[in-house]
Amino acid sequence: MAHFAELDSNNIVLRVVVVNNTELLDNDDVEQESLGVAFCQSLFGGTWKQTSYNGNMRKNYAAVGYTYDSSRDAFIAPQPYASWVLNETTCRWEAPVAVPTDGNRYTWNEETTSWDLVE
Repeated sequence: MAHFAELDSNNIVLRVVVVNNTELLDNDDVEQESLGVAFCQSLFGGTWKQTSYNGNMRKNYAAVGYTYDSSRDAFIAPQPYASWVLNETTCRWEAPVAVPTDGNRYTWNEETTSWDLVE
C-alpha cells in the first residue's frame, strides 16, 4: 500500500491516506507518484505528496501537523522545544544535550535545557 499526505497552502499535513499500489502503476507496471497524486486529487481535490511508512522517501513518514519542506524534500515534525535543533541529515529535531544512556527514563526540561530523571 502507498501513503499520500494532503497539504494545506502552507505545506502543513492535513491528513494521510492509504492508496492501493495498483493506482500508481503506469502502462509498464512501474509505480509513479504522479499517478497516486492524480488519484487522490480525483477523490478529494487538494495538494498531495507521497510519504513512506518506513521513511524510505522524504526522510520521515508524514503525520497530521508535520510540514513538507520542498527544499529538503522532507516531512518535518513540529519543533517540540525551542532549544531543539533540526538535524539536516535526518530532518528530525534533536535536544542540544544527548539523553543519558544509563538505562533510566528521562524527560526533557526546557527551563534548564537538560534531561530530568523520571522517578
